[in-house]
Amino acid sequence: MSALTRHAQHRCFAGTMSFWSHASTSCNAPMRFAVFVPPQAAHGPVPVVYFLAGLTCTEETFMIKAGAQRWAAEYGLMLVAPDTSPRHTGTPGEDDEVDLGSGAGFYLNATAEPWAKHYQMYRFVTEELPQVIEANFPADPQRRSIFGHSMGGHGALVCALRNPTRYRSVSALAPIVAPSQIPWGQKAFSKYLGTDPTTWAEYDACALVQRQPFGAMILIDQGTSDQFLTHQLQPDLFVQACQAVDQPLTLRFQEGYDHGYFFVATFVGDHLKHHAQALGVL
Repeated sequence: MSALTRHAQHRCFAGTMSFWSHASTSCNAPMRFAVFVPPQAAHGPVPVVYFLAGLTCTEETFMIKAGAQRWAAEYGLMLVAPDTSPRHTGTPGEDDEVDLGSGAGFYLNATAEPWAKHYQMYRFVTEELPQVIEANFPADPQRRSIFGHSMGGHGALVCALRNPTRYRSVSALAPIVAPSQIPWGQKAFSKYLGTDPTTWAEYDACALVQRQPFGAMILIDQGTSDQFLTHQLQPDLFVQACQAVDQPLTLRFQEGYDHGYFFVATFVGDHLKHHAQALGVL
C-alpha cells in the first residue's frame, strides 16, 4: 500500500477535516480523497460513511458545501469522500466533456479502451479506498455505510447492491437510478464498457436490485424542481424495480428543491441519521 500525502488539515466540530492523495493501484494514477474524523475517534474506532459525489465534483465538494460534519460529529461517524475520477492520466479525451472522463468516472470499472487502464472507480471505492482508510485512520472495519448525490447516488446504490454484506446501509440524493435508460448513462457506459448494452446491467441499480435486493431500507430524497428529474433521473423506475422484489424503499419528493448542494445540505442530516441508526450509534 502506497504512502499517503496530506494536502491540508483543519479543526472542525471538535474533529479533524483533512485532504489526502496516494498512488492508487486500482486506477494506476494518483487519487485524492477527504476524511472527516469525529471527536469520538479519540476513544476508539468509529463507523465510516462513504460519500460519492456527482459529475464535475471533486473530493472537496461535499466536505465544503454540505455541512455534513456537524451531524457526523454528533453521531460519531467518520466521513470519507473520494474524488469522482482519476485525473491527468493522459487518456485521450478525458478533459473534453463534463460527463465523460475527468470528474465523471461513474463508479464503474471501464473495460473499453482508452479508459480501461485508469478508470477503475468501482474497484477503488469498494476495495482499495476502504483498505487505505482502515489502515491509516481510526475506522471500524465492521461498520461501513455509503451514500451519494446524482452520479454518486448511482455509485452508492450500485456499490451497496453488489455488496450487500459490506455496507450496513445505503441512501442517495437525486440519484441516477437507471443509467442504461438515460442519456448520461448511455453515453458513459457505451464509452467505458462498450456498445453491448447487456454488459451495462452490472452498474445499473434498477437491474441490480431485481437480481439481488439490498434488504435493508433504502432512503432516497429527490427535489421536485430538479432540472434533471424527468430526463436523466426518473426515480419512478427504481420504485417499480424495488416493488417487484419487495425491496424496502423510502422515496421522498421534496417540494421546490433543485439538483444542487443547497438541496444536499438541507437533507444530509436525515441521511446521516439513517446511517447512524444502521451503524448502531443511535
